[in-house]
Amino acid sequence: MKKGLYLFFTFCLFATYTYAQKTIVEDINTAKWGQGDVKVMQDETIQNRIAIRYDNSEDSIEDVQIRSSSPIKGGGYKIQIFMGNDQQQSKREAESKQAQIKNAYPELQTSIAFNSPFWRLRVINIATKEDAQLILTELKKQFPSFGKEMYIIPPNR
Repeated sequence: MKKGLYLFFTFCLFATYTYAQKTIVEDINTAKWGQGDVKVMQDETIQNRIAIRYDNSEDSIEDVQIRSSSPIKGGGYKIQIFMGNDQQQSKREAESKQAQIKNAYPELQTSIAFNSPFWRLRVINIATKEDAQLILTELKKQFPSFGKEMYIIPPNR
C-alpha cells in the first residue's frame, strides 16, 4: 500500500514538473489573474529556435556571418581591430587594415569611426560572444601583427 501511494505521488510530481516546463512566450501568453492579457505573436522559425543550443565549435566565419547578417539590436558584439590618435597616420592605418580584412574576409562588416582624438577600426554586428570569439581567433591567425590590439567589445558600448 505504501509503495503504491509513493509511486502515485512520484508520478503526480513528475507530471506537474513536465507540465510546468514552458517556453517564455508560452508563459507570457498564459492568462494570469490580476495581471491583464498579453499576447505575443511570433514567427514559427523563432518559436523553433527558442531554447535551442548548438555546438558552434566547427563553425567558420561564413557560418557566423549568416547568423549575423540581419541588423542586431544594440549593434551586437564588436571586435576592436585598431585604435590610434595620430590624426593623419591613424586614419591611413585604419583604412589600410580595413582593406586587408575586407580582402581576406569580405563577408565581415567593418567600420572606421573617429571619436576625437581616436580613429577606430572595428568588425561590427556580431550576434553572440561565441561568434565574436571565433572571429577574433581567426583574425589573430590571419593577421598576427594586429593581434595585440584586438579584443571583443560587448553590445551597447
